Amino acid sequence: MSLLSLQGVESGYGPMQILWGIDLDVAAGETVLLLGANSAGKTTLLRTIIGLLPCWRGGIRFDGERIDTLAPDQRIRRGIAFMSELGVFPTLSIDENIALGGYFLRDAEVRRRRERLFELFPDLAAKRRDAAGSLSGGQRKMLGIAKVLVSEPRLLLMDEPSSGLAPVFVKQVIEVLKTSIGSGTSLLIAEQNVAFLALADRGYLIDHGKVRLSGTRTELESSDAVREAYFGL
Repeated sequence: MSLLSLQGVESGYGPMQILWGIDLDVAAGETVLLLGANSAGKTTLLRTIIGLLPCWRGGIRFDGERIDTLAPDQRIRRGIAFMSELGVFPTLSIDENIALGGYFLRDAEVRRRRERLFELFPDLAAKRRDAAGSLSGGQRKMLGIAKVLVSEPRLLLMDEPSSGLAPVFVKQVIEVLKTSIGSGTSLLIAEQNVAFLALADRGYLIDHGKVRLSGTRTELESSDAVREAYFGL
């Protein structure tokens, strides 16, 4: 059974419909990539899954439970975490940002998990009391990842983790995700950078709020639609 399952999901902003009948599945421990250009509907889809936007039609299930009527905090407590494109609060310190990621945990548990994360992110440990806004773009992404990992989510939703980063930092983010995500954590990553296919087990190509195609990483890499849109072939 899928950990996350979307069936016929439709959503949007005000009167403007963005998503049109999205069907999507993510299995436990699986990494799934949502490929799509700007305004394709990727961010809207993630925001609908976490509950920041209402699901107009269709259904969203997590571990078999219908969650599309639940508030965002209830979805988070069930094991879903969301990393937005910004990812951090610039005026708060590194320590404070990570603590916010585990706001529903006991303070002692947050401290324990935070120290373990600092072993994965030593650059952040050295600046733990500095404001997040003082960090480089790459360091902010690392902090954003640490902030969502502190809750030890079963499903991690990531919105454009490559946004604003030079290619060298994109590679660094990919390597960090490979090494820091537990084997039982599922990822759903919205991206327009095909470098993230290196992480994916499967993927979906989203265009104008609809799934244009889906398949394994190999199938997407060999797809004419993906090759034309992303590889210039």
